[in-house]
Amino acid sequence: MPLPPSNREARLLRFGVFEVDLDAGELRKNGARIRLQEQPFQVLAALLQNAGQVVTRDHLRETIWPADTFVDFDHSLNTAVNKIRESLGDSSSNPRFVETLARRGYRFIAPVDNITAASQSAGHTALHPDLHVPVPRRELVRALFALIQVMYLIFYVSGLAHLHDADRVASSFLPGWRALVIVGAILVTGAVGIPLRFYLLSAVAFDFRKLGRTFSRLFPFVLALDQLWAIAPFLLLPQIGVGLAFAATAALLYVPFSERTLVRMAYNQTGEAEN
Repeated sequence: MPLPPSNREARLLRFGVFEVDLDAGELRKNGARIRLQEQPFQVLAALLQNAGQVVTRDHLRETIWPADTFVDFDHSLNTAVNKIRESLGDSSSNPRFVETLARRGYRFIAPVDNITAASQSAGHTALHPDLHVPVPRRELVRALFALIQVMYLIFYVSGLAHLHDADRVASSFLPGWRALVIVGAILVTGAVGIPLRFYLLSAVAFDFRKLGRTFSRLFPFVLALDQLWAIAPFLLLPQIGVGLAFAATAALLYVPFSERTLVRMAYNQTGEAEN
């Protein structure tokens, strides 16, 4: 199978947060080397050099498994592809990188960039495969996520500590039972939110590797809780005024989506951290 000229000459290939050095025989993720055995690496290299094209099983047999090699080819190839998917955090049912074409072969479906010395010296930045933004340092992403959890902890503790003041402010706008509903919501959501924030804070602090999957399950609850507490600035209406209360509420409405983006930057949905 002929290779495109650009791919034939390229020796350093990049896709998403991954790089493949064909000369060194290395697979790297955000600069960190990922262990991949020789045959799986050769299969990956063949797929990358023919990105977007079908690489048949016969072609892989001819190029990687010589005729005088006495092995179970089908088993060896399936094992090699499974190891590739494991290293990339990919899956056969919902592939992001390696697509299986039944009884035909495989195809690498993600965009692949050829990296030259010029592009490396210009500081070409890897893009996140899902978010399509430059990949930031995980330490920075985790620190920002932790700061958001600390912010909400302060909200909850402050709201519970000044529950009487919240009752007074709510009663001035919503007399009767409506004010009691507001106070009850602060009491219940604050009591529930405190352990939730401590859990998320400890998870990111200890770099819990399945935080991506866990947070995606918790997100509907986190979103509902955060949207309720987005109106918290209106409890300070006498001190900050209507304009600032609206501005703060608008910013807080976006925070849960920021949390989700930060988690996706640092952790993928398969339970593996983005190194």
